[in-house]
Amino acid sequence: MAAAAIIIGWLSITPPGILGKADSLGYAVCHRIEERSFHLDDGRALPLCARCSGMYLGAVMGLVFQALFSRRKGGMPSKWVIAPLALLGAAFALDGVNSYFYLMKTVSPGRLDFIPTLYMPNNTLRLLTGSGAGLGIAVALFPSFNQTIWENWDPAPAMGSLKSLGLLVAIMAGLNLLALSGSDLALYPLALISAGGVLLVLTMVYALLWVIVTRQENTFATFGGLWLPILGGLTIALLQITVTDLFRLWLTGTWGGFPLPLG
Repeated sequence: MAAAAIIIGWLSITPPGILGKADSLGYAVCHRIEERSFHLDDGRALPLCARCSGMYLGAVMGLVFQALFSRRKGGMPSKWVIAPLALLGAAFALDGVNSYFYLMKTVSPGRLDFIPTLYMPNNTLRLLTGSGAGLGIAVALFPSFNQTIWENWDPAPAMGSLKSLGLLVAIMAGLNLLALSGSDLALYPLALISAGGVLLVLTMVYALLWVIVTRQENTFATFGGLWLPILGGLTIALLQITVTDLFRLWLTGTWGGFPLPLG
């Protein structure tokens, strides 16, 4: 009943259409600033900014990749896999900080001029560094899920080798190239996948917390038995999204990106 109430409430308050619902998912976690987002041919901004689009697209692709090839493996990766992921995370942080200070200096000229701009930020770098961070999220979340949920989980690493990581990075690079093509045929489905990634990641995290709080760790043998933790995770995730959406809508009065006093 709680799940039904939250789902109906979320559907009723959010903008109409599938892209409208995707917008509301992005709205809960992303600034959605127009200048930092990719656009469809009609000028409509994607549900998430370039950086968040890459991050949640990377998270979805990383989770799907491991689900296909690692099944119930729950071991953490070796240091040889963690090292390149750490570099991708560092690139994400560096680009984010550089981009943030550039934005602040643009909004308030002269205020932060003592902080150097290392390079001109752009949406291509935001997409690439975001997708790298998303892969890191997936590589951490998937084995954590398996370790906590399954009765007989496999202790082998879920991301077992540099070869597997290299294949995943290559797939992600291909998806990034599709996004950078600017074609609606590529951007539309990728936008829906990245927005859905917000709900997927939050649902998995809250399902894990549900299992831990109810002391049901390592008691599940099939996905069928997971219906209640997953439904609970989905309900809490949508509750968080709905509350955040309503607060932001009250604060800004728009479903669009945060308005900036530019120009």
